[in-house]
Formats: sequence, structure tokens, C-alpha cells
Amino acid sequence: MSRDFLNLDEVAAWLGKDRRTVEKMVQRGVLPGRRIGGEWRFHPAEVTHWVEQDLRTLDAAELATLENSQKSTELDQQSPLKTLLHSETCEIQLDASTKPAALQALVEVAGRTWQIWDPAAVLNAVHEREQVMSTGFENGVAIPHPRNPLPEVLGQSLIAFGRTSSGIPFGAPKRTLSDLFILVLARDARTHLQILARLGRLLQSAEILDGLRSAPSGSDICQLLLDADARIN
Repeated sequence: MSRDFLNLDEVAAWLGKDRRTVEKMVQRGVLPGRRIGGEWRFHPAEVTHWVEQDLRTLDAAELATLENSQKSTELDQQSPLKTLLHSETCEIQLDASTKPAALQALVEVAGRTWQIWDPAAVLNAVHEREQVMSTGFENGVAIPHPRNPLPEVLGQSLIAFGRTSSGIPFGAPKRTLSDLFILVLARDARTHLQILARLGRLLQSAEILDGLRSAPSGSDICQLLLDADARIN
């Protein structure tokens, strides 16, 4: 991953897929890649963006494969969220009735950690990602994040949670309103993708969603997510 481009075997390992499957995907134009010196080459940022946009279509098994292919050294592999999520970054009364206001409020919640050195740059990066495609899901959850890791403006990777009293338009499929928001800010691509995949798996559970909508405090939200994180295989 230190070079500018990855080869076919490296991308296959990164995505948790076999080489032949990845080769067919790039030949069909499904996966972004290019021929250099007669061999397929892939830019890490382009692959990351492709994976992000495909997350909503992945089932639990596919998300688990993606997660296991990352293995960020920044995370506790038994409970990846434990490193990034804290009770002070969980807000049950997010003061927002519009998408821009929700993003602004989430960055402010994340800023309680004092790990964001340039809040304006973070907010701008999150807005730019939303302009590409909404991070809202049909189940009322949105997982806003920058398109690229932000090592230059973050002291450490982190997650912030926010809940609004009613759903707001966030661009989710079928115009579903969003009321649960999880902001993911990562310093590197492996942490970025592993956490997105982990959250995707956790938030497919109706029980967890019900708990997030009814928890009486930020500390309860934090504990609910960490308990679920520790239980998942």
C-alpha cells in the first residue's frame, strides 16, 4: 500500500476476494483500474471510493469479508469501535433539522475530544463527500464521512453519534428520513474501511436500531454500541 498503485493480487487481498473475481470485475468496468505496462493497476483512493459507494448493497457476509480484509493497526480487532467511540461523543439531542445543520452539529460533537485540529476542513470534507452521494440508508441511519482519510487534521481517528428528535431529509434511498447519524473520521484508509464495514454490519440489526432510538443518554448509546461490537463475530 506504500506505492501509488496496487497490483491485482494486492487489491484482491484488500477486498477479501479471489484474484479471478477481481480480474473479471475490472474487465467489466465494475471496479476502477487501468492497464500499465500490460498489467492491471489500481489507485487506493479510487478503490476506497468504489467500496464506499457499494456499501449499501453489501449483505452481512460481504461486509464481514471487507472488514476482515482491512485489519487496521489502530483498532482493537476484538472490539474495533472501542478505540474510537466515547460517551462524550454521543449526543441524543442533536440540534438539527436540515442536513447541513446535522453535519455541523456532528463535527461539533466530535470536537469535544480535542482531536480535531481544523474543524472547518473536516466539515468541508464531509460536505464534499455528501455531494458525491448521500451516506443515508433506508433504515434511517446515515454514516457521514470524508472521501479520504484526514491524517493532517486529526490527532486520532474517532466516531461521533447524534440522534435527532425526528427524521430529516438526508438524501437516503426512497427519500427515507434520517434520525440516527454516525460521523466517521479516520486517519488512514484501513481504519476508514474497517469501521464503515463494521458499522454496516451492526446497523443491519433492528434490535440495535430500536435501542439507539430509545436510549436515554449518550453514555447508554455508547455502551449499547460497544456491547454489540464486542458480541459480533
